[in-house]
Amino acid sequence: MRKAVCPGSFDPVTNGHLDIIARTSDLFDEVVVAIGVNKSKASARLFTAEERMEMIREAIAPYGNVTVAGFEGLLTTFCEQNGIKAIVKGLRAVSDFDYELQMAQMNSSLAPTVETVFVPTSPEYSFLASSLVKEVATFGGDVSALVPPFVLERLTARLAARRAAAEGA
Repeated sequence: MRKAVCPGSFDPVTNGHLDIIARTSDLFDEVVVAIGVNKSKASARLFTAEERMEMIREAIAPYGNVTVAGFEGLLTTFCEQNGIKAIVKGLRAVSDFDYELQMAQMNSSLAPTVETVFVPTSPEYSFLASSLVKEVATFGGDVSALVPPFVLERLTARLAARRAAAEGA
């Protein structure tokens, strides 16, 4: 059985993430969307790990061979513990490749039996990043074409709650 992982923070999950996950699900028998849980950075996230996992679960419902898991520590350790042989990373630009190649080489040194597979992002998502979605949404920009509708609802509500809290402070 060919098993792969699509790792990330997914804060929030975007249509670009979902494009890579869907395409990966066609290439592998089983795909695990692994959400890194870094408790020291929890306050920097817009959504908790549990909320991010919930949104991913809703987004991947159409794919019978995709599951979601959280992990702490090294991705390579997660892969070895779960029998995963491939890490799939989406690439938007050359700058992504520079960073991801270094990460792939480090991962290879840590777990030689785990390969990294690069999948180029579909052109319509080549500019898309969770951080940009959050920034545009924070300033009232329309991100409805960039995230699933249920993510847009949660994103809008979370940002409104933060604005209200800031105004009340």
